Amino acid sequence: MAKGNKWALLVGCNYPNTANELHGCHNDVLAMREVLTARFGFEPNHVELLTDKPGSPVMPTGANIKKALNSMADRAEEGDVLFFHYSGHGTLIKQPHNSSKKEEAIVPCDFNLITSMDFRQLVNRVPKGATFTILSDSCHSGGLIDKETEQIGPSATSDDTVAAEYHKLKEIPFQSILQYFMSLTSKISTDIGTHLVEVFGADASLMFQELQQAISKPLKPDEGILLSGCQTNETSADVEIMENGRKPCGAFTNAVQMVLKENLGPLSNREMVVLARKILVQQHFNRQHPCLYSSDENADKIFLSSSQKPSPK
Repeated sequence: MAKGNKWALLVGCNYPNTANELHGCHNDVLAMREVLTARFGFEPNHVELLTDKPGSPVMPTGANIKKALNSMADRAEEGDVLFFHYSGHGTLIKQPHNSSKKEEAIVPCDFNLITSMDFRQLVNRVPKGATFTILSDSCHSGGLIDKETEQIGPSATSDDTVAAEYHKLKEIPFQSILQYFMSLTSKISTDIGTHLVEVFGADASLMFQELQQAISKPLKPDEGILLSGCQTNETSADVEIMENGRKPCGAFTNAVQMVLKENLGPLSNREMVVLARKILVQQHFNRQHPCLYSSDENADKIFLSSSQKPSPK
């Protein structure tokens, strides 16, 4: 396989001056940018950073995030490594015409939800021989790439202990988002897609667009890799912990950073998730269990590499 380029999009949403404000998401993506350039060989001009810090030239709205992701997929070639790190709120939404089924979504700063269907469509566009890794530090992030194979999945919660003075869940309840958009559109409908399409038009998620069936492709083996901060039914934490110098951070992102500091050699995607789980247990963050979703082959590939699995230690 040809050695390719490495491209990254890092998105941190703190939702400043709102009832949903978080404190560690900007720190998460800044720390990740340093790791990508110092350890993984990403060129600084190949790492795009979007945060909702006041005064940011480009805000992480739903449209801007999808534009940046699509641009990354458009330029991808065989051997390239694509990486998307998201730190912010997540939510579960009701699927159109099927109120009993819920889908995972991330919550950009303008609440223009990006759903698992959007990520599935994006992964389907990645050329063969390139890898696309998503690291999502958000609530309900398990399964964020629609129908990707579960490699490391649910685990029982042992207790509710949390080792942090500051602790906030990275979740905006679906009902809160629905009420917000109902106030904007003055419509009583409980179908979130009705409101999102009216407010955002063509920039709304594919899940709510009439052409979604024509856009979606049949499932096939692909290069999508998801490292999620928690299971679908769990919440991820925005915290302040001693190991991080008492800076606010995402518990999962911080665990990944610690795994990389403690292991200088190459690690597979599977090893990354297993070791991150162990660190969260050691820190008594027992409410969230990181998961891995990918093909069998990609589960054992080196994290953020197009190479095969690491040599036995």
